[in-house]
Amino acid sequence: MRIALINENSQAAKNSIIEASLRKVADAKGYEVVNYGMYSADDAAQLTYVQNGILAAILLNSGAADFVVTGCGTGEGAMLALNSFPGVICGHVATTLDAYTFAQINDGNAISIPFALGFGWGGDLHLEYIFEKLFSEPFGGGYPKERVVPEQRNKKILDVVRAKAFRPLADILKDLDPELVKGALAGEHFDEYFFRDCKDPAIAELVRELKK
Repeated sequence: MRIALINENSQAAKNSIIEASLRKVADAKGYEVVNYGMYSADDAAQLTYVQNGILAAILLNSGAADFVVTGCGTGEGAMLALNSFPGVICGHVATTLDAYTFAQINDGNAISIPFALGFGWGGDLHLEYIFEKLFSEPFGGGYPKERVVPEQRNKKILDVVRAKAFRPLADILKDLDPELVKGALAGEHFDEYFFRDCKDPAIAELVRELKK
């Protein structure tokens, strides 16, 4: 699994802490972490939580990432932004129980964490425990286990509903403010990581056009 980490500007100063906690869990699982920034509050490329949604949608729909870890101060804005796009199911995860039940019941591909709420002494451990429970078992296994059949059925129904509810990602991106989209793709290492990992040539070409 390739996990993309995305931070917006209000919580960018915590990027290295979040990355270290995530890598500790991911490395033990044999997963890859790709840090798209922001790397510090002073980065030249400033991401808003809305741009987190644009970036996450491009990474997930192109296959450049299998899962996205993001967030904002409360976690709500980033969650809403990510869920505004096709191919993205983002859960709001504030606790280890949130992490486990989202993975097992909702079987999504992104989480949004409230990085400003209760993040004091031991904040790095709290993140590590969230990631441990999130990736502790294969996604979609159900909880409680006797509920696995109806939960998996409901997830398939949700996937069908979402497929019919959204326009193609390319159409959405072309209709957005070009500067908003360019800003989402302006990270220091975006080109290096995205074009290396992208599995969809059509989205790769679209991104090149959007960045002009």
